Amino acid sequence: MSSTHDTVPHRALLTGCAMMATMMQALDTSIANVALPYMRGSLSASEQEITWVLTSYVIAAAIMTAPVGWLAVRFGRKRLFISCLVGFTIASMLCGAAQNLDQMVAFRLMQGMCGAALVPLSQATMLDIYPFSKRAFAMAIFSSGVMAGPILGPELGGYLTQAYSWRYVFYVNLPFGVLAVIGLVLFMPRTPLRPDLRFDWRGFAVLALGVGCLQLMLDRGQEQGWFGSREIVIEATLAGLGFFLFVVHMFTAERPFLPVAVFRDRNFAASMLLLLCAVSVMLSTSALLAPYLERLADYPVRTAGFALSPRGIGTMSAMFFASWLSKYVDQRKIMAAGLILLGVMLYSIGYWTPDIGQAQMMLTLMGQGFAVGLVFNPLTVIAFVSLPARLRGDATALQALTRNLGQAIGISVTTFMLARSEQTSHADLAARITPFDRLLQGASPMARFYDPVTRHGAQLLNAEINRQAEIIAYNNDFHAMAFVVIPALLMLFLLRGRDAQPAE
Repeated sequence: MSSTHDTVPHRALLTGCAMMATMMQALDTSIANVALPYMRGSLSASEQEITWVLTSYVIAAAIMTAPVGWLAVRFGRKRLFISCLVGFTIASMLCGAAQNLDQMVAFRLMQGMCGAALVPLSQATMLDIYPFSKRAFAMAIFSSGVMAGPILGPELGGYLTQAYSWRYVFYVNLPFGVLAVIGLVLFMPRTPLRPDLRFDWRGFAVLALGVGCLQLMLDRGQEQGWFGSREIVIEATLAGLGFFLFVVHMFTAERPFLPVAVFRDRNFAASMLLLLCAVSVMLSTSALLAPYLERLADYPVRTAGFALSPRGIGTMSAMFFASWLSKYVDQRKIMAAGLILLGVMLYSIGYWTPDIGQAQMMLTLMGQGFAVGLVFNPLTVIAFVSLPARLRGDATALQALTRNLGQAIGISVTTFMLARSEQTSHADLAARITPFDRLLQGASPMARFYDPVTRHGAQLLNAEINRQAEIIAYNNDFHAMAFVVIPALLMLFLLRGRDAQPAE
């Protein structure tokens, strides 16, 4: 399959099938989150046990993302794509029919293993069927699907759970999976097979150890108290050992399953570092804003999801705008503008209070989404500008793995910072409450309402301190995230622009 041909048969239909596969996988990373409380009763699980519904999927997907490039070369991209899509759809139906927690975790592991290949294979397919002159437009379509999943997932999951049942969170994949499989069978060209290709089991084993333990550490760190827990220390040690052994093996093995040539391409290597920084900020905001609106601003779940929708509108519009603008402006300048705008929007969110007006909130979120689109579309294109076509399968898998790890790191770090900042702010605010405070003296309504002498007044006063400490903690988190764009901006100096010709 060559990327130099303008006349690929059924390109639009093949694009639609690839995007359905991308949307299915992207949605399933977040759509089940809001359904967890409803699953607990049906599956007879505790609050801690039910989180394995999310953890099992994320860990399986993270581990199985890395070998996607090798599998596509060995068995053929079309055969692998269809097999994974069929497996993902079947696993989704089994998840919906699960009767206990053990079944659910097993089926989610299967779903994650099959779903790991969908996004990198979709991206590699679209890079091949579109010529270089239209690659920015193709990546705008692809990036819209990748970014729409985490944005639309909680809202769609909440609607399906409330209107029907939590099981429909998984059943919704069936019609899209069937349509995508039929389209790929009919329209996707075949690629040559390499049955003689051997798999590097040693390299895969140490990378799986590193990725799996890192993902588990990030997922359970806040709950276990981070490095005060023996479990987290063991997971961190094994993760570091796994990555170290993988790097050593990759440079010493005769045929590692991830070729070193991928990392020797300056644009791709720099773009992965930039992506890690950017994604850690882009997607962790979703994890913070929804509970902020629900707990502090008293928004219902569906209303909170609707209030966050302008971010998705801004992202979609910016991706296609960046695709058009890249014909006239250096893509590095577009990304720089997007990163600066993203930093400004995040810093302004750091001054929000729960009574913020909806117009101001939606305008800020739309600006944030627009900034994400300006960064993500050119970044997806420029990473592959000078990369040989034979390395695209491995490169798209690595990009997907980087995106998943960046998201996990961002959410874990911001959650940790939020909890610590809330504790510190609570202590500072409580220390200022004394019997000599004028607001708590006299016969004013506030003094009677928050009277610390009575049990009821002390409880109300403590609840208000908790609320104010939480607001301050959220503000600190968003201010800190705004500065993450600085290292991402520095990475732009390592990228080459239009002068880097594509290697086919």
